[in-house]
Amino acid sequence: MIRRPFSKSLIVLCLFACLCLLPPTTVRADDELVAIAPADWPWWRGPNRNGIAAADQKPPLTWSETENVVWKVPVPGKGHGSAIVVGEHVYLQTAEQDRDAQSVVCFDRATGKKLWQTDVHTGGFDVKGNEKSTLANSTPACDGERVYVNFLNNGAIYTTALTRAGKKVWQEKITDYVLHQGFSSSPALYGALVIVTADNKGGMGAIAGLERATGKPVWKQMRPKLPNYPSPIILKIAGKDQVFVSGCNLVTSLEPLTGKILWEIKGSTEECVTSTVTDGTHIYTTGGYPKNHLAAVKADGSGQVAWENGSRVYVPSMLVSRGCLFATLDAGVAMCWKSDTGEEKWKNRLGGTFSSSPVLVGEHIFATNEEGKTFVFKADPTAFELVGENQLGNIAFATPTICGGRIYHRVATQTEGQRQEWLYCLGKKGE
Repeated sequence: MIRRPFSKSLIVLCLFACLCLLPPTTVRADDELVAIAPADWPWWRGPNRNGIAAADQKPPLTWSETENVVWKVPVPGKGHGSAIVVGEHVYLQTAEQDRDAQSVVCFDRATGKKLWQTDVHTGGFDVKGNEKSTLANSTPACDGERVYVNFLNNGAIYTTALTRAGKKVWQEKITDYVLHQGFSSSPALYGALVIVTADNKGGMGAIAGLERATGKPVWKQMRPKLPNYPSPIILKIAGKDQVFVSGCNLVTSLEPLTGKILWEIKGSTEECVTSTVTDGTHIYTTGGYPKNHLAAVKADGSGQVAWENGSRVYVPSMLVSRGCLFATLDAGVAMCWKSDTGEEKWKNRLGGTFSSSPVLVGEHIFATNEEGKTFVFKADPTAFELVGENQLGNIAFATPTICGGRIYHRVATQTEGQRQEWLYCLGKKGE
């Protein structure tokens, strides 16, 4: 039997194919597989991209400026993006208008010590848009080797990769961007790609897949000329991984590695913010302009809507658990519906206005309003049960990050016109 040697091109092709087939939480670095640890929170909405933390964690249910505070550090500038936690590091994005800089800041996970800050852009600020918005609304993503960030700068959306030591690896312009309300889309990682969205009313909106190692575009889908704000969310439904994006009056499913549109239907609304969730059969779309809209859409591309109502869940993303859909409405009301039928199980007023998304840990939901008050209540389908109320700062738009039994919470204090952001690490004493 004669063995024919493999050609160099065939070997490269095989290696690339293997890399693309790696699970989303695994990356090849220096010819070794590096897995994201169970105690990490590597990207927007957590390891499973659904706002649900590992059920065996025991974060504190009560805290204050002094109670259950492991560490507290000042954050330069202003931003609404959440922190991510990978290994021994905590990363977040910020924007400092006094020096026209958009940057990534890295803190030590154990102590809160600031390890480095890297400017990604200097100059090119556009301060128009919604008064609640900032120039650092997005949440980073980390594959264990590099940190990926999106920023709006100088009339365009850029995705940038940094090493975990803060060195720039590459930067890629995604598209020109006409600012309307703001920009908030966070990157998603899948296989060898980083996937980004940049819908906008300038006629150059796009969804794109870039090589994580180089930033080279692998695929791009152009989008309607409409403003829209969701992050791409990758969910596995019926055995198939799909990228979901709602808004621009569409509900769209794409194949992650190729960008091929698997199905696309008319639906949702023009402007959306929330990240899609699923119960395995439906995906749930919400919007707030030009109408309030919540719908359960069959995730098979049939276009069938199982149920819908007019609830305003415009900014905070939702949670699916135990056959129910849980949400905090923008106007400060917690609600629970039966996920398959839309039957209302309960509703309860919390108070305040919500932009931050709720996070589920075991049987508890953590939901923070814009005034910095976090409500902890049971993820119980039968009745609302409040467990506690906790105050930090007096401004909060970022979603808390909960992993390794601790809560990483970005808030701000404003006193007599002076604003200062803080990152808290909350945990039970002695743990």
